[in-house]
Amino acid sequence: MAGKSEYKEIIITGFGGQGIILSGNILGKAATLFEKKNATLIQSYGPEARGGACAAQVVVSSEAIEYPYIENPHIVICMSQEGFNINAPKLVEGGVLFTDSSLVKIDSDILPKNVKTYSIPATKFAEEMGVKMMANIIMLSFAIVVTGLVSHDSLRQTIEVSVPKGTEEKNLAGMERGFKYGLDLQSEGK
Repeated sequence: MAGKSEYKEIIITGFGGQGIILSGNILGKAATLFEKKNATLIQSYGPEARGGACAAQVVVSSEAIEYPYIENPHIVICMSQEGFNINAPKLVEGGVLFTDSSLVKIDSDILPKNVKTYSIPATKFAEEMGVKMMANIIMLSFAIVVTGLVSHDSLRQTIEVSVPKGTEEKNLAGMERGFKYGLDLQSEGK
């Protein structure tokens, strides 16, 4: 009997300098290198080098991916208000939305029906840990716990080889912080 096919379209959005593209790259690598899935990554930037809007469009599938661009994502991960305003309304009905509660105010009026929403103060956690730049890793690992897109081990191995040299341990600590928050949220029955 053939296994169940998996196909997920994910948009990770925020502003330049937050590591949004790195997050998409890590997700795609984890899926392909360690989960033996297929993945594509399309990245877009605003005209500014830092502070402008940016997004990573990631498709993860157990089958071949015929088209890498995303119009109606299953999952949206927002680390800026502008990213939320532009991308959250594109979610499929019943999709999943993740926001950094330190940076994004959810306007449920613009969301499609039956969207599940999850928030984490990723930037606040990163600041508490002394490295604001790892909020993206905290956010991504939180989303991974909830969605199960890739395993904890796959994400860990990918982070170890993808983040700048010398920052591996701090980023892995951030990953664990995001995982713990997600696991705690699930055990509370949210």
